[in-house]
Amino acid sequence: MIHNDVKNLTDVLEFHLMAISEDPDLQLVFFGLFLSVYLVTVLGNLLIILIIIFDSHLHTPMYFFLSNLSLIDIFFISTTIPKMIVGLKMHSRVISYAGCLTQMSLFLLFVCMDDMILTVMAYDRFVAICHPLHYTVIMNPQVCAVLILLSFSISVFDSQLHNLIAIQVTCFKDVEIANFFCHPSQLLNLACTNTLSSNIVIYFIGVILGIFPVLGIILSYCKIVFSILKIPSSSSKYKAFSTCGSHLSVVCLFYGTGIGVYLGSAVSHSPQKNAVASLIYTAVSPMLNPFIYTLRNRDISNALKRFRSRFL
Repeated sequence: MIHNDVKNLTDVLEFHLMAISEDPDLQLVFFGLFLSVYLVTVLGNLLIILIIIFDSHLHTPMYFFLSNLSLIDIFFISTTIPKMIVGLKMHSRVISYAGCLTQMSLFLLFVCMDDMILTVMAYDRFVAICHPLHYTVIMNPQVCAVLILLSFSISVFDSQLHNLIAIQVTCFKDVEIANFFCHPSQLLNLACTNTLSSNIVIYFIGVILGIFPVLGIILSYCKIVFSILKIPSSSSKYKAFSTCGSHLSVVCLFYGTGIGVYLGSAVSHSPQKNAVASLIYTAVSPMLNPFIYTLRNRDISNALKRFRSRFL
């Protein structure tokens, strides 16, 4: 039996996640809703990956990065939603201490990977539009692989740094986590010791890994816009813009929901509203990305038609 008082780390074997609803009927509705969201997300992103693998027209750096983004989105949503679905079905809010640290590490790993890959995709579009004659030389397979490996390495560093800081917490003042999953900030809020230095490190790393990718994306698109404006043909301008439209939509969705969650948590003092905002952030972007690319990207749309006629 775990009481909500200050405990040593050895005593705290589990935490309690926030309940979406105590009403059994509503829990059933939420179970169906989140199961549907999860299945749509996984199947939609898997479809994008399969289309890119089987269609030789899409064997380019741009779609190589897109397939990686789709794979990361599957892992990203799988760190939070399945646990919630199981909890709703089993009427359980319990997560073990080890499970909480694992979920937190994976969440940070994949959200950072999303961030890095979106930045790499912006750089890819910059090279393709601003330096078209050198595109195949600059974005060769080795460079693409190094960019993915670098993104993964940075993400692992960020994830393990947070994990290391969380492990340093030796006692907790409560076991109730004010979120639907183990968010790092919520875990540190439970510490009964002063975590000011830890929070400074976390926010410093967060600012670096947040601002620099955004600046990279903004700089890439500024140069892209200036290059496109120099193109004399309106049809060529439209074609150049259309190759960036899908990526720009995904970037706005990813950062827009992220900023919305941050501002919402800063303004609202309701843990329930903040938790719902965090949940939307983890579910909405991975779910909508496949729809954005199939609806806004002509290459993916045509490849989907060829895929359907070939296998269905």
